[in-house]
Amino acid sequence: MKIGIIGSGHIGGTLTRRLRALGHDVTVANSRGPQSLTDLAQETGATAGDVAQAVQDAELVVLAVPLLAVPALPAQLFDGKLVVDADNYYPQRDGDIAELLDRSLSSSRWTADHLKGARVVKTFNNIQAAHLMGNGRPAGADDRIALPVAGDDADAKQVVMRLVDALGFDPVDAGTLDESWRQQPDTPVYGTDRDAEGVRQGLAEARP
Repeated sequence: MKIGIIGSGHIGGTLTRRLRALGHDVTVANSRGPQSLTDLAQETGATAGDVAQAVQDAELVVLAVPLLAVPALPAQLFDGKLVVDADNYYPQRDGDIAELLDRSLSSSRWTADHLKGARVVKTFNNIQAAHLMGNGRPAGADDRIALPVAGDDADAKQVVMRLVDALGFDPVDAGTLDESWRQQPDTPVYGTDRDAEGVRQGLAEARP
């Protein structure tokens, strides 16, 4: 696939490396500009670009930026795009966002509200970058980690679940975007390398 990645930090950089290794055509962008991505591009064979270049022709876009940066993104660029939301809300970094502080809204719903027209799917937010890089396993392996995948668009969710599987993880359907709070920070599945049954159990045990 042609994939755009917005953000080159721990998760964005890791996904750039992993998805290029799988043979995908990756364009990566960040807030500092393409020149800051020269080393990552040379290492991986990815294309360094700006946000517009990463998004415009992409079949799938990964969002891996601080949540506070989402409102500044050019929303019209994302219209109709399949967007994988790998973000988390951290008040100490992102500031006070009232509806996220009281958990009346999932952070992915908040993101989708800003990117009207995008088909948003939540995943990659609950796994440590080092484990995303090195702990993928073949299908059927006893120690295969599972990742929750939440979204409202069934077709988009299936595309993302196949990508999760190709990266070496068991995708677990985690429901809608409104239910994706169950995989946010301070929930049983956050930062824990559970198998598929463990992820299902953790999602069910999560409390607002």
